[in-house]
Amino acid sequence: MLEVLVLKTAKNAFIRFALLPALVLSMFVMQPKGTEAADNLNLLVDGAILIDADSGKILYEQNAATPLGIASMTKMMTEYLLFEAIEEGNVTWDQQYSVTDYTYKISQDRVLSNVPLRRDGTYTVQELYEAMAIYSANAATIAIAETIAGTETQFVKMMNEKAEELGLEDYRFVNSTGLSNTDLQGMHPDGTKPEDENVMSARSTAKLAYRLLKDYPEVLDTTQIRTKQWVEGTKMDNWNFMLPGAVFEYKGAVVDGLKTGTTNFAGHCFTGTAKKGDMRLIAVVMKAVDSKGVGSYKARFDATAALFNYGFSQFSKEELVPAGYTFEKQKTIPVIKGKEDKVKIAVKDPIEMVIKTSEKDMYQAVFEKDSKKLKDGALEADVKEGTVVGSVNLEKAEGEDYGFVSDQDAISSVVTTEAVERANWFSLTMQGIGHFFSNLFGGAKDFVVGLF
Repeated sequence: MLEVLVLKTAKNAFIRFALLPALVLSMFVMQPKGTEAADNLNLLVDGAILIDADSGKILYEQNAATPLGIASMTKMMTEYLLFEAIEEGNVTWDQQYSVTDYTYKISQDRVLSNVPLRRDGTYTVQELYEAMAIYSANAATIAIAETIAGTETQFVKMMNEKAEELGLEDYRFVNSTGLSNTDLQGMHPDGTKPEDENVMSARSTAKLAYRLLKDYPEVLDTTQIRTKQWVEGTKMDNWNFMLPGAVFEYKGAVVDGLKTGTTNFAGHCFTGTAKKGDMRLIAVVMKAVDSKGVGSYKARFDATAALFNYGFSQFSKEELVPAGYTFEKQKTIPVIKGKEDKVKIAVKDPIEMVIKTSEKDMYQAVFEKDSKKLKDGALEADVKEGTVVGSVNLEKAEGEDYGFVSDQDAISSVVTTEAVERANWFSLTMQGIGHFFSNLFGGAKDFVVGLF
C-alpha cells in the first residue's frame, strides 16, 4: 500500500512538473492583449470603418478604401441634396409631387422596398421623404429626385457633382436609390448601363454620413422613427433593427440612424450612428456575413454592434490642447516695423478629440506657420491681438493613427495674444540705421574672419 501511495504521489508530481511549462505558456497565450487585440476586430465584412461623428476622427477601419456596393446607403446623398434644396428655397416640404409613369411602375414592384403610389396621386415632399428615410421606399426616392432635378438623369449628375464637392473618393452614382439598374425596368438614368451599380468606399460612405449629420442633423428626427403609417394606411417599419425597442436593439448607447442597404450586389450594409453621453459614433459595415459566410440582417447589425462596443469602451473625448497653450520652442513671432520686435502667440481654442483613453499622453501639439500671413517668418506691424499666424496639428508619438475623414477638422488656429503698434517714422528710421550698421559690421566681420 505504501509503495502504491509513493508511486501515485510521484506520478502526480511528475504530471504537475510536466504541465508547468504549458500552464506558464497559457498565461501568455490566453491573457487578453488589451489594445493590440482590440485593434484587430476581424469583422466578417468586406469593408468597415468607425469614426467620431463630432470631429471625423477615424477610430478603426478595415479595408475602408476599396469601392464596394452601397445599395440603399445611396439615399444619404439623396437626403443631403433634398435638405440642401429646401435650405436654398428650391423645394418646400409641403410641395406637391404628381406621380409619373416611372415612379408608379417602380412603386408597384413589391419585391423592392416600396410604398404604393397611386397612378393619379399627389404626395407632399414631406411624405415622400419620410417614406425614403424610414422605409427606404425606392419609388418615393425617385420622386424626390424628379422633384429636385426634373429627371433622375439630371439628379444623378447632381449626386456625382456633390460627391466631388464634399471631397468623397472612390465613388460612382448611377441612380438615386441604390437599386441595381436592372431593377429599374429599363428606365435607368440616361448615360448609365443596365448592369451598373452605385459604389463607394467605406471611408467615403462614413464621410458622407458625417457631412449629413454636420450640415443637416435634423435628419435624425426621422431616421429614429421605428414605425409610421403611410398615407394609404400602409405601415412603414424602419429597416434599422438596432433602434430602441427593435429586435436587434443596441443596449450600449442610443441608436437613432442612419441608413441600411441590401442588394444582391452590395450584400447587407449599414451606416449606423449611436450616441452615449457627449460622444456620437458613426459606423459603416459593407457586405456583412455570419460565420458560415451567409449575409443577413443580423450579420450587419452584429458587426455594427462590435464597432460600437469597441468605440464606446476603448475611446473617450479628451482635451489634448487647452486654449492659450504656448509652444515650448516658439512662444513668439518676430515683428517688423513695430514698437516691439516680437509678439506672443498661443492656441486660440481648446482641442478635444476622441482617442483611446490609454493614449492621451502620446499626442504632441505641433505649430504650423501660415506662410500667407508671415513674410520671412515675421509679421509686419500694426499687429492686432487675435491675428491668425498658423495652426496647430496633433502628432502621435507611436502606434497607428488613422487620421480624419475631413483633415480640416484636426486643425485649430494659433493667434497673437497681444497687439503691437507700428513704430513712428523716427523709430523706423533709427531701426533702419541700426540694421544698416548691423549688416555692415556683420559683413566686415565675415570679411576679416575670411582673411584668416
